[in-house]
Formats: sequence, structure tokens, C-alpha cells
Amino acid sequence: MKEYYIPDDGINIHAKLDMPEGIDKCPLAIVVHGYTGHMEEPHIVEVAKAINEVEMATLRVEMYGHGKSGGEFRNHTLYKWVTNMLAVVDHVRTLDFVTDLYITGHSQGGLLVMLIAGMCPDLFKGVIPLSPAWMIPEYARRGELLGAAFDPGNIPDEIVQGEVNVLSGNYARVAQTIHPEDEIARYNGPVLIVHGDQDEAVPYEYGKKAAELYKNAKLVTLEGDDHCYNKHLDKMTAAVQEFLKELT
Repeated sequence: MKEYYIPDDGINIHAKLDMPEGIDKCPLAIVVHGYTGHMEEPHIVEVAKAINEVEMATLRVEMYGHGKSGGEFRNHTLYKWVTNMLAVVDHVRTLDFVTDLYITGHSQGGLLVMLIAGMCPDLFKGVIPLSPAWMIPEYARRGELLGAAFDPGNIPDEIVQGEVNVLSGNYARVAQTIHPEDEIARYNGPVLIVHGDQDEAVPYEYGKKAAELYKNAKLVTLEGDDHCYNKHLDKMTAAVQEFLKELT
């Protein structure tokens, strides 16, 4: 494992590169966490391990305001995450061992990889949104973010979620301008979506709808499972491995 930082316009993006043993050249999958998440969460660690087991490298990364990366959580926006990830993509394209590039992300990270795949459709051999929270822009336009309600036409300076999470109103302002359907339409390659049908954070219907909108998508439904696959983590990782094996 190699741990380092990727610079992006004054922000350091924390990264960990894991290589499969005994392999000199191989595909690489970028792996990204979700909202409030980080690279050491069990579902992030396990999906990275599963990818390594099929002889692919993984680069786990933490976006603006998360984990050990620069920036404060309250000031993160989807625009900042997009520019972070574009810097990560630029970085991995300089790695001489990489033969093909894949990208996977969970929740808000799933939304992020949908956006990035649409922006760079020629770069990714496969895309894996896990429980993708691509409803965030739609919810922001109607004045709702993860349980916090606000006037969508008069966004407050701060959006408070429960007793812990505080976001700048700029998060909602940015989210309102994003239309994931446009980027979904731009990516023609293979897509795997894994979603629990009892997801408490991202309605399962959004996983189904995304699979219908993509031109070449497979939806794996984990019955009775939640947002982070606490009941069937092994089934999530098995689905990812099967998908990747079919493409290599």
C-alpha cells in the first residue's frame, strides 16, 4: 500500500494505492466514499479488497472536507468534489502501470462517479455506482437535503442536519444546478449499480431508475439490505467482482 496526497489547486486529496501481488501492469479502479464518509469505512475497504482480488489496483481517495483531505466538511460542494475527482483522474492517467480505468463510488460518491463518467466517457471501461445518491440535486431544487428542509428560492447561509452536520448554503446552491440525467446519457459503457431495497438514505427507486436510463446497465438488488450493505456486504463485493471479471 502506498499512501500519498494528490494536489488540486491548493487542496491536498488523501489517497491510498493498493496493488495486486505479483502484477506489474493491470487495470485500476478509483474508489470514493459518500457524504460524511471516508476511505476506511467497511464497505469502502471491502469493495477495494474485492477489486484487488481480481488482479486490479485500487486508488481510494477522500474528497474535499472528508477524511485526511483538505477543506472543511461544511464548505464542501459537488463542484468541489468534481474538480477533486478530475484531478485524481488526471493523476492516474500518469501511472505507467495502468492498462484500463474503472471508477466506483458509494452514495454521494456514486453520484460523483456518474457525473465524472459522463464528463470523461472515453476514459472509463466500466462504472460502478453503489447506492448512488443522484437524487440530491432534485431534492435540493425542492428544498430538502438529507432530512433538512429549507426554502429552495431563499437558501439560508447554513443548512443544519440533525445535531451534527452543518453545511454552507452553497452546497444547496450548487446542487440545484446539477442534472445527473445529462451525464448518464453521455456514458455508453457498462455500468453496475448495487442497491439495497431497504436503503434508508437513498430510495431504492433511484437505483432502478438509473439502471433504466443508462444504455448498458445492470442492477443488482440486495433484498432487505440498507444503505451501507450491513446485512449483505459479501453479496455487494461478489457482484462487483463478477462485473469486473466479465470486462477483463
